[in-house]
Order: sequence, then structure tokens, then C-alpha cells
Amino acid sequence: MSPDANSHQDSVLTNSSDIPPHPRLPGWIVFLMPSVTDTIFILLLLAMTCGALAPRLLGDADIGWHIRNGELILRTHSITRADPFSSTMQGKPWYSWEWLYDVGIAAVHHWAGLNAMVFVSAIIIAFTFALLFRLSLARGGNVIVTLVFLVLTFAAAAIHLFARPHILSWLLLIVWFQILDSAQPERSPSVITLNTSKQKHLFWLPLLMLFWVNVHGEFLLGFVLLGIYLISGIVQFFFASGASDGERGEILSWLQQLAAVTAVSFFVTFINPYGYRLHLHIYSYLSNRWLIDHIEEFQSPNFHGWAQQSFVLLVLLAIATLAAAPKKLNLARILVLLFAVHSGFYAARNLPTSCMLLTLILAPALSQVILASGPYEISIVAKMSAFVNRVRSFAERMGALEFNLKGHLWPIIAVLCGAALCANGGRFASTQIMHAHFDSSRFPVEASSFIADQKISGPVFAPDAWGGYLIYSLAPDTKVFLDDRHDLYGENFLQDYVKVVSVSPEWKTILAREQLHWVLAPTGSSLANILRQTPPWKLIHEDHTSLLFERK
Repeated sequence: MSPDANSHQDSVLTNSSDIPPHPRLPGWIVFLMPSVTDTIFILLLLAMTCGALAPRLLGDADIGWHIRNGELILRTHSITRADPFSSTMQGKPWYSWEWLYDVGIAAVHHWAGLNAMVFVSAIIIAFTFALLFRLSLARGGNVIVTLVFLVLTFAAAAIHLFARPHILSWLLLIVWFQILDSAQPERSPSVITLNTSKQKHLFWLPLLMLFWVNVHGEFLLGFVLLGIYLISGIVQFFFASGASDGERGEILSWLQQLAAVTAVSFFVTFINPYGYRLHLHIYSYLSNRWLIDHIEEFQSPNFHGWAQQSFVLLVLLAIATLAAAPKKLNLARILVLLFAVHSGFYAARNLPTSCMLLTLILAPALSQVILASGPYEISIVAKMSAFVNRVRSFAERMGALEFNLKGHLWPIIAVLCGAALCANGGRFASTQIMHAHFDSSRFPVEASSFIADQKISGPVFAPDAWGGYLIYSLAPDTKVFLDDRHDLYGENFLQDYVKVVSVSPEWKTILAREQLHWVLAPTGSSLANILRQTPPWKLIHEDHTSLLFERK
């Protein structure tokens, strides 16, 4: 009995013998020839370490306080529980919920500085997208179609392509979804089947959650997906037409197993330095409408950019695929698609994860619509030029070859060479290959050096987007007034901050009340312009990025 489109995807993933056969290759070719997956990994790694994308990874100052917090944890051998970096929140409770990432990135930074930090982040991102490509192929995707989806997904991810802990969430989400989706029961025209070997993989999810809850707050995505598959299983159990008692028993067994995994994963989330208080804190943070409405990355995307347009193209491809697919997707995958589209439209920071989920589901489905044999070949493909058939044949051969090349030698060489380069200060012989640094046109690099030279202890009022860099470059000698840990500062404090930077009528009162004597403002900003004309503020440093004012 022929399986439907969804079961075909899982059978491909389950049994590599379902992959189209390819002539047996000599062992040395299998070992030396890079696969498409290897090539994707190497190209992305090069682009993000010493290529055009290298400055992008340090385009957000958030990483600055992550590094310093990790160093503090390593030095004191204790998890940070009170704020050590700002003057306003000094000693007040702080939930360092990404502490495990902070420790790791601080150790990497201690080894070889910003070069190593960027290099390791690039490895994680490159591996994530290489894995996304490989899994999409294994699920039934065509090489060319999957590459198109991968390019669009990477373009969408560029909006959040920073060296921050969320890149680990990207990787964990892909693995989490693949384990969960491949273990679900599938229904052919007359029988419901369970893949018992893949079901066993479900018990890896609590271990993944134990890691996830300690590196990034997006561990909540794991429970969203668990909820979707539980709902799908319940609907399948009660409304599966024509299902026998034995088949319902198999679905019930799957639901019981999934419910147990969900419960264990939930209890695992309490294994963090703050226990249940972390959950209450995250709820308080995400339920605060003022914060969500005013923090830039939580706002809806501006669809005039390339990243946002890439997401729109993927949504349009989703609509076309669902309309043209001869075999419809099952309920769980449809619900995941709806969730991915909604979350992408809801907040700009969700675009990368939304596009990854869209790729994993749509690349295999669209490949079947366009390139699979059957009635669609007669009605669509046969009417096109012979070039399309040659492209299809080439893509099928490349897909078969992809799973025969298992050496992965070149990615290993690339990682080893990059590590050696980092250990040598980014230099090869006398040539500087890697030079990771914060861009002086985006961050107050010169002003920070001036503050350090003048031994200004602060506190220094500066934009929240600069706070992480100032912590990185000046802590612990100089305290910042605030940074981008918005959950720490809270709504009332940030409302006053917005009044100052927007030069509302209360701005002078707020600065006086907080006893601020130092203000670092962006060149050309409203705050900088009014401080120039307002005694007793005096300009003591100016460069192309920032101006430093002192209140005499």
C-alpha cells in the first residue's frame, strides 16, 4: 500500500536505503570529496569569520555583558544572582537565565579573545544551517529546492545574526522538531503506523531541555511544539475515520509516551539556578505589554528589508505548496506552519526560527509537487523545456550522491585551521586574517577609551544599545546607568529612560534626580543637541560616533 506524502518523508529519514541509489564510489572519493552540506558549512564559516559577514556577528553589544558575567561566574565559582554592572540596579536581584552560555563564551574569550568568540559563534550558525539543509534532504527535499529555501532562511536570519545565546536556540529547535516530528504516527490510506525506533528518540527531549533552559529563554518553543503534537494526536485518536481498535491503541500509546516526555521535560526546567522563580520572572517579563511594545526586537517586522521580504517569500511558497500538493500535510505539520507564520509576523526576532520550521516542512513537500513523477509531471513538468528535466535529473543525482559522501574531511580541516588562526591572534604568517572587533561607527569605542584614560567611575548614562559594550570595555571600574537587560530594569525605569533620550519636558528632572554627571549620547541625537545648549552640561569629548558630556 503506497504511503502518503508525510509518511514518505519519514520513511526516507528512517531508512537511508530509500534514498535513490548511486553508483558505488571509491573509498578515497567518499573521504575526500566534500558534499553540498560540507560546502554550505565551509562557506558560511568563512563568510562569518573573515568574510563580509564577520562584522555582523558583533553588531549587537549584548554579548559584552554575557562575556563579563561568564568571567565573574568562573572567577567566583557561583551563579550571578545580583546585578554587578549597573549603578542603578547594583546588588538587586538579577536572573542570569543564560548563565551556561555565559560561562562557555567567557572561557572561549579567555582563550583567544573576540576572534575565538566570533569563530565559535560562526561554527554554531554554520552547523545549524548545514544541519537544516541535510535534514530537509533526508525528509524528502530536492537539492535545488532545498537550497532555495536555505538561502531565503539565511537571508531572514540575517536580521538576528549576532553572537548571542539565541543561536543555540536555533540549533536546539531544529533537533527538537526533527525528533518530535519523525516519531509521530503516520497514516497511509488504510492503516496507521508507528515508528518505534524513532519513538525511542523522544526520551532525548528532556536532556535537550535541561541544556536549553540554562542557555536561553526560547526553551518555551519546545513546549509549544509539544503542545501542537499532543493536540494533533488527540484529534487523530478521537476523529480518525476508519481506524481499528488496534490502531487507536497505537495512537493512545504514542500520546501516553508524548505526555510523559512533556511532563518530564517540564519538571526538568526547574533544574536551573533560580528554580520556579525563573518561570515567574519570564512570565512577568513576557506579559508586560509596555516592554513588549517598546523593545525593538519584539515588535512586528518592517517588511521593507531583505530579511523580512525573504520571510514573505517563504510564506507565499507555503500557500502555493499547500494549494498544489497532491497529498495534504497532516494536522501537526499544518499547525506548526500556522504557528511559524504567526510568530514571524508577530515579532521580528522570531523570523529565523519561523523560517527554519517552514523550510523543514515545505522543502520536502514542494519538491514532491514540482519534481516527483506522477500526474503532475504530465500536467506541469512535461510542458516545460528539456532544461527542467535535466535540472531535475541533476538534482536527483546530487541528492543520491549527498548521502554517499560521508568523510566530512573539509569541514574538520576548516575548523582546525580556524582554531589555529584564533590561537595565533588571527594572523597567518604576517597577514591579519581575522580581526573581530566592535565597529567604531556603531559603538562608542573612542569615547570608551577616553573614559578609561580619564578614570571616570560613572555612572554613565548612555543608550541601552551601548550598555553591553560599555560593560565589556569598562567594567568593573566604570558603572553604566543601564543596558539592554530590560527585564532587570523594568517598565517604570525604562519609561524614564525613554523620556530622557526623547528629550521630553522631564528630561532634566530625571537626570538630576538620578544624580547623573556623565552622559554619553550618539552624535546628532536630540539629547546630544540639547545638552550642547544646556548649562551646566559641558562637552568634554567628541568623535564621529558619540559625545561625552559632564555636568559641572
